[in-house]
Amino acid sequence: MHLDSIVLVLIQIVLVIALSRLVGLAFRRIKQPLVIGEIVAGIMLGPSLLGAVAPVVATTLFPPESIATLGVLSQIGLIFFMFLIGLELDPKYLKGGVDLAILISHVSILVPFSLGILLSLLLFPLVSNAGVSFTAFALFLGAAMSITAFPVLARIITENNLQNSRIGSLALTCAAVDDVTAWCLLLVAIAVTRTNSMVGAIPNILEAGLYIGLMIWVGRPLLRQFAVFYRRTGKLTQSMLAVIYICVVISALITETIGIHLIFGAFLLGAVMPKHEGLVRELAQKTEDFVLTCLLPIFFAYSGLRTQIGLLNSPPLWGLCALVVLVAIVGKYVGTFAAAKVSGLSNRDASALGWLMNTRGLTELIVLNIGLSLGVITPLLFTMLVIMALVTTFMTSPLLEWTYPKKMMRMEVLEPQPETTEAAQYKILVPVANPNSQQGLIRLAIEIARSQQQPTSVHPLSLIQLEQDYVFESLPAEADRLIQAQQEKLRAIVAQLDSDHASDVAASPVEVSNIVQVSNNVAKTTADIAVREQMNLILLGWHRPAFSSNRLGGRVGQILSTAPVDVAVFIDRQPQRLNRLLIPYSPNIHTELGIQLALRLLLNHPDRQLTLLRVFQEGQSIEFSYEWNQLFEQLPPTVRDRILTPVIQTNSLINTVIDASQTADLTIVGASREWGLERQTLGRYTDELAVRCRSSLLITRRFNRVASHHLEAVLDRLTEV
Repeated sequence: MHLDSIVLVLIQIVLVIALSRLVGLAFRRIKQPLVIGEIVAGIMLGPSLLGAVAPVVATTLFPPESIATLGVLSQIGLIFFMFLIGLELDPKYLKGGVDLAILISHVSILVPFSLGILLSLLLFPLVSNAGVSFTAFALFLGAAMSITAFPVLARIITENNLQNSRIGSLALTCAAVDDVTAWCLLLVAIAVTRTNSMVGAIPNILEAGLYIGLMIWVGRPLLRQFAVFYRRTGKLTQSMLAVIYICVVISALITETIGIHLIFGAFLLGAVMPKHEGLVRELAQKTEDFVLTCLLPIFFAYSGLRTQIGLLNSPPLWGLCALVVLVAIVGKYVGTFAAAKVSGLSNRDASALGWLMNTRGLTELIVLNIGLSLGVITPLLFTMLVIMALVTTFMTSPLLEWTYPKKMMRMEVLEPQPETTEAAQYKILVPVANPNSQQGLIRLAIEIARSQQQPTSVHPLSLIQLEQDYVFESLPAEADRLIQAQQEKLRAIVAQLDSDHASDVAASPVEVSNIVQVSNNVAKTTADIAVREQMNLILLGWHRPAFSSNRLGGRVGQILSTAPVDVAVFIDRQPQRLNRLLIPYSPNIHTELGIQLALRLLLNHPDRQLTLLRVFQEGQSIEFSYEWNQLFEQLPPTVRDRILTPVIQTNSLINTVIDASQTADLTIVGASREWGLERQTLGRYTDELAVRCRSSLLITRRFNRVASHHLEAVLDRLTEV
């Protein structure tokens, strides 16, 4: 079937974007960078998979004559992606421990570069192109071995909240220095390749140096006018954006004309752009959406179409491929580790830094495509090096976790908790999705926590999700800004709540300590923090999942199901008071948790009243459990007098509870079958009562069947008094 060229290219773009997104998200599920999945998706579309399994389909979808069009689109994508890398290479990353970072970074380049030169002695006669000089081949292979992918490393550090730890800051500085040095090495390698001699490349290198000097001393002051204009207008206008893009393309054309490569011009312009916070953020966000979602996947597909794993068709060739991977890993890891040890780092810190610097990712793929386009490497060596790039990037996260677990790294940045000699502190973790709309959730947590008998604390938790690998928000500096902004929002809300209680002199103080960090798995991170910080309760608000009306589905359902601590879900119907509490009684552990939380509310306010409503159908009876009777006897008379225990026989339990909730401020129910709040066989929660309840609703799920520590310390102190 013959397709018009434009129709064919559009079909290719749809296929590339869809498959890249699907495979990328699948790799994110196994805790790998999205970009690794996108690279693999590109390889899947090439001769390595689609061409081998369905050659007719592959030829129809990607005929040779259409590859050139994808190549042009991928080069445009590379120009603007390199501009983004330069734009996001902020000098602030070079402020901490620069001397140490320069030593470690340069040794981590020198060792793999030298090993790459030695490896080229073996590979040159076996896999090189005819007409390529050994000098060009060796320089290019050495440069390819020396690359560290700054964007991938920055993402790994941000995602693990390590940007403010010692090892994270050092790795960022080393990677920034490494990035600049490695690109300079590649510049020399390209110049030598194009002239095929070191002497012939000298004019190109001098011209490149002159252009770099002009951009720093002349171009930078001129580009500062963009920052001046941005401060005056307060936004990045379309005209300003158009002028910036024209400058990017012109700079790329200049470096291409000089004889190095067009990506250097784009990178250089981004690097010398004024680092005005607002301008950089808006420029990056406007540029990256289209580049990262459309043009970059096309680049991956273009690379995949040129990757032919089938060329590795014999054990000796696979042996050479393994040797390439081994040299890359050993060179980068050993070089970094040795330099870090000499600089005084511990074995664990040096090893963690070595694995971080060993990641290569998309940056390596850019280098390899340049080499293949220039003919300095063959399709066979290109395939070997692509495999090397995938392996070294894939192994970074698991080996980093094995060498230096994230919880140990975080200890460097966590503030030490004050020790208490009194009763154990009672802690509530409050995941807050939107601070502006969940003030009632934080207010309820503070009211439950209040106690004259024990120290208490409430910890609002805000998790910032980063969905992409190379977006501006994934940079450590930007992540810190987002974290700080969220902290300010939470502090403002807590301050407002404190002012609301300023007139209540009897109110006992509750320590409020915010937790804000980056996470790509909200439910797991919430559970991990609850365990690590020894929380007594997770109190969260409900939300409506995107593809379901179930209020107890999505992340709420995940936390209810998986968190190894007690959990309560609050459905806020904007109550102004918490004086009338209603608990429809059912003898199970989830209701017992609800009773304990209700008693905490009763104990810290003399005007509150609790109704324990026993409802049952004809032919049945319901009695209080032994545990409740024992607990009731321990309560002070002033509390027992405020607990009512009516009994109602009914044909509809839920309707009776709904009617009773009309006179309540807060209804508290255990997650059990009676109230339509139990996980069903097919793995979902029903939520009939959550929908129909007239008052605010608190759904409780107890984790520990043996003990639930919400009242012990309080009752012990009351008994002593």
